Amino acid sequence: MLRIDNIPLPLDYTDETLKKRAVKKLRCRPSEIRKVTLSRRAVDARHGVHFTATLDVTVRDEDALLKALPPTVRVRQVQPFVMPHYERKNLPHPPVVIGAGPAGLFAAWVLAQAGLCPLLLERGKPVPERQKAVAQYHLTGRLDPECNVQFGEGGAGTFSDGKLNTGTNSPYHRTVFQTFADCGAPEEILWQAMPHIGTDRLAVCIPALRRKIEQAGGKVLFSAKCTGITAKDGRVVSMEYEQDGCAESVRTDHAVLAVGHSARDVFRWLYDAGIRMIQKPFSLGLRIEHRQRDIDRLCYGDAASHPRLSAASYRLVAHGAQSRTLSGGMPLTRTVYSFCMCPGGTVQAAASEPETVVTNGMSCFARDGENANSALLAVVQTEDFGGSDPLAGVRLQRQIEQAAYRAGGCSGKAPVTLLADFLKGQNSAAFGNVMPTYPLGTVFARPESCLPEPICQALRDALPKLEQGLHGFLMPDAVLTAPETRSSSPVCVLRDADTLESVSLHGLYPCGEGAGYAGGIVSAAADGIRCAEQILGCRPE
Repeated sequence: MLRIDNIPLPLDYTDETLKKRAVKKLRCRPSEIRKVTLSRRAVDARHGVHFTATLDVTVRDEDALLKALPPTVRVRQVQPFVMPHYERKNLPHPPVVIGAGPAGLFAAWVLAQAGLCPLLLERGKPVPERQKAVAQYHLTGRLDPECNVQFGEGGAGTFSDGKLNTGTNSPYHRTVFQTFADCGAPEEILWQAMPHIGTDRLAVCIPALRRKIEQAGGKVLFSAKCTGITAKDGRVVSMEYEQDGCAESVRTDHAVLAVGHSARDVFRWLYDAGIRMIQKPFSLGLRIEHRQRDIDRLCYGDAASHPRLSAASYRLVAHGAQSRTLSGGMPLTRTVYSFCMCPGGTVQAAASEPETVVTNGMSCFARDGENANSALLAVVQTEDFGGSDPLAGVRLQRQIEQAAYRAGGCSGKAPVTLLADFLKGQNSAAFGNVMPTYPLGTVFARPESCLPEPICQALRDALPKLEQGLHGFLMPDAVLTAPETRSSSPVCVLRDADTLESVSLHGLYPCGEGAGYAGGIVSAAADGIRCAEQILGCRPE
């Protein structure tokens, strides 16, 4: 199979267009082409809106065609993707996986395929019950601390945009994409440059993946909260958990710790148990909402209404924003950037602890909501944490979330302001064209009511620079909703770079985003696969 990169396509291309482009690039006759498929497609709006594609082409005589091509024509030979197959293994005791987010689910899936019958412990509930708990929270403001946007089947990603783009490069990525597609995710995730599943489709494919694990011999326990580790001679011998008010223990020599970035109680007992961890920089900020049709216009211009163009997204970054340390120390500069941009989505109520306010973004697969929203975040370094112990970043997050709860009138409502008023440092009094989507309601309050002033200072300094990346972004009536605190984990549970085991305890595999080794659905899933393969002691056949 031949792969051709950087093929421009009009917005209204057809299958015949793909074949003609391949014929022209390969300088061959149409009869020599057997099949042309999209391997990747991206929107390019730099010089008129069009697509840029990568094509996979099957031809009748590949070797002869390649010999005839001049050196100036660049074409790659690639092998069709084949899903990995794991040789069956035996262990004295089944491995335990803690957490049913992407890292935990993919670790359990690999271990189950190898016949190890893993036990997957999830403190929250299955997707249908979790959806009910989140809906009840939005309706009443009553939070279930064990089943919410952060905890439950699928992890925090289940109530997100389901983005599958990643800044990492791993041979496991295609396995992750194909597995999601096999579980009911849209097929276009296999060729889109910025693929996403959407929270509505994730609610289907995440339980489908869990059923695959169970059918392969794995066991999944919900409402099973991991509470501790028992070790002997520097190695895991059992994991402790609570279910239905009862304390349980399970014998194991291998435990994958895939708890997610919000499992603060787990970080605490790991620290108390002497598991080495360190502070990790993360980011703080808020959510910005525009009308989606305005973002479409800014990105696509006159082509914004074309049916082949999905809701527009953006990625903006500003380096060198002026600020100080959060403790009021020496001046420094911060990077400010957009994060988790959700076209046609809503701002999510994402708290996992009572009397806190936390925001996140969510959109369905169609991305057809009225508003676009994105986090605007400033990087927070460890010197900002206000303490030297590994959990100082957790305390900083919690302080901000509790302050936001108070700023919202202790009702669960989120503090909001308009962009123009934020830049001027004044209070807002009325909304313009953009209405907030935060489901528990909002209260006008300046972001300084919960966010540290140096973070607000960095955001103000960066916003005009972000405007340079997307002209028109600084719409006066854009709505800012605070705070966004859970962009990543504020701790890193240290592990050996080769074995992936904890440096403190053999048989414990810190994994995924919560442990500090991933930053999204795909990278977390890939890390879960890596940890499982370490337990197996081999790569797939």
